[in-house]
Amino acid sequence: MSPTSSFDPRVDAYIAKARPFAQPILFEIRELVHKACPGVVETMKWSRPFFEYKSAIVGNMSAFNEHCSFGFWGEEISAVLRDMKALKPGAMGSLGRLTSVSDLPSRKEMLGLLKQAVAFIDKGEYTSPIAARQKVVKAPAKPIEPPPEFAKALKANKKAAAVFAAFSPSCKKEYVEWIADAKRPETRDRRIETAIEWISEGKQRNWKYQNC
Repeated sequence: MSPTSSFDPRVDAYIAKARPFAQPILFEIRELVHKACPGVVETMKWSRPFFEYKSAIVGNMSAFNEHCSFGFWGEEISAVLRDMKALKPGAMGSLGRLTSVSDLPSRKEMLGLLKQAVAFIDKGEYTSPIAARQKVVKAPAKPIEPPPEFAKALKANKKAAAVFAAFSPSCKKEYVEWIADAKRPETRDRRIETAIEWISEGKQRNWKYQNC
C-alpha cells in the first residue's frame, strides 16, 4: 500500500503486532475498505483500528489470540446485514469469528457492503450504535384519573365532563392535584364544587393568572 494521509502508521504497527494468522485478514479488510471508499481515514480508538468517512465511523477491525473481527458501524448498514442474514451475533463485530481470509464474505460482497455503508453516510442516513443505545424510550404517559369524588361530580354535570375531557393533560393534572392535595374532606368537597363551576365555564385551574 502506498503511504497517503488516509493511512495511519499506528494501524501498520497494530497489524505488525498481530499473530501471523491474523495479519492476512487485517490486510485484506484494510485493502477492501480503502478500495470501497478512497476517502476513508484510518484512526485508532479503544486500542484498535477504525475507519472513518466524513467523521462517521464506517467500521473497525480487531485481532485476538485465535480470531479477528470486523464490525460495520451504523444502524442502517446493520439493518441491511440483518435482512441478508449476514449479521453474525455472538462475537465481536458483524461477521463473526474470522480465522482466515476465507471466513470473510467474497470480495465482491464485501466491497458492495462497504460501498453501501458509505452511501448511507453520504445521504445523511447514519445512526451510530452508541447513539442508538443512548436513546431513551419514554414510557407512555399514564391517563390522568380524577379522584372518585371528583369523577362522580363530573359525571353528574355533563357540561363540565365534556369540557374536562377536552382539556390538555396538564390542565387536567392541575385540577386533580389541587383536589387530591386537600387535607380535610370538607376542603376537598369545596374544591370539587369550585372545580365543577370553573370547568363548566371552560376555565383552567389557574384561570385568574393565565389565558385558557
